[in-house]
Amino acid sequence: MRWDAQALERGDSPAAVSAASPTTALLPLAGLVRTVSTPEFAGITFHEVTAKSVLNKVVAGSRMPFDWTINPYRGCSHACVYCFARKSHTYLDFDAGLDFDSQVVVKINAADVLRKELAKPSWRHEHVALGTNTDPYQRAEGRYQLMPGIIGALADSGTPLSILTKGTLLARDIPLLKHAAAQVPVGVGISLAMTNEQLSEAVEPGTPGPRARLKLISRLREAGLPCGVMAMPILPWLSDSDEALDSLFGALAAAGATGVTAGALYLKPGTREWFMQWIAREHPQLAGKYRRLYGSGSYASKEYRAWLAGRVRYFKDLHGLSGSQGFSHRDLSGNEASNGAHSGDHRGDYRADYSGDYSDDAREEEARYPAGSIPDTAGHARAGHTGRSGSERPHTAQPTLF
Repeated sequence: MRWDAQALERGDSPAAVSAASPTTALLPLAGLVRTVSTPEFAGITFHEVTAKSVLNKVVAGSRMPFDWTINPYRGCSHACVYCFARKSHTYLDFDAGLDFDSQVVVKINAADVLRKELAKPSWRHEHVALGTNTDPYQRAEGRYQLMPGIIGALADSGTPLSILTKGTLLARDIPLLKHAAAQVPVGVGISLAMTNEQLSEAVEPGTPGPRARLKLISRLREAGLPCGVMAMPILPWLSDSDEALDSLFGALAAAGATGVTAGALYLKPGTREWFMQWIAREHPQLAGKYRRLYGSGSYASKEYRAWLAGRVRYFKDLHGLSGSQGFSHRDLSGNEASNGAHSGDHRGDYRADYSGDYSDDAREEEARYPAGSIPDTAGHARAGHTGRSGSERPHTAQPTLF
């Protein structure tokens, strides 16, 4: 194979492989084996590390609807200018801008370490989410092929799993996912928030385009797998027009998406600075509007989010996507009834807000997970909804403050 010349040799020391590699590591990354740059991935540097653990426990009190995650990569060549995970790269002494896009840390022993962790008597077979920080099917996966081993380890151990990705390389693993789904609940979500190919190329330049992701949704559904869609972020003045939303939800319905979760752009520190630089450079006429809309915080104004939620509800209803359900980790683990309610658990009512309804607390919107991205454990396929007929198109004007 084309990567054979760069394969890790048994017995190679970090010093030896570093000396033989075209790029030497600049940072003292824990477990660093070597640093590699290749012509096939121009502009990207891979830092190969051996991890001691790959199962990450979500911090107590988190609003995310799962408790465990795996991130086989850190950094992401998808280079989405709006990516919320950018700041996490600074924990490795990289920057949240270009380094996040081009300095990719690879946990080359992820599958082996995971099997050992899952074999521990203390493991309770709780749902594990992948794609929560950086994309597991970014281009690096074509080189390192970590995901087949990870999926196999989770399924063989009886651990439910879900994957969120923009990467069409996922199609390679559809047979493996089908096999895993016969063993454990498996959820798949595709991230797609626009159908405009030119806009996608500008704001997420390293991703497969919208048409390619729509084809992936269809392939997953044809394979009998559920496929929810994370239609986030909707970008103010760029992808929130009626024409853009109609095109998006119409295309998702036609592709067979089992549910859609949509919401506004979220600009947390580390992401905000990078995105605002991009807006000022590419759309200077919008720079002032974005500053006013987001103020000094991470969230768009309540008025905007309420307005957008109304538009999302309308177009989901129009295209037969209303009523789709989200999930919490309990749905996959089978520990609770499908309504997700649990006495004393503040995450028990997540499902009620997955339809795109406005939440007064923006953090609830931030913590959503793709609706319709897990199988119906009761065995009931989601009935196809027909669009609302005879409904009048409601007033669509944005609130005047932006």
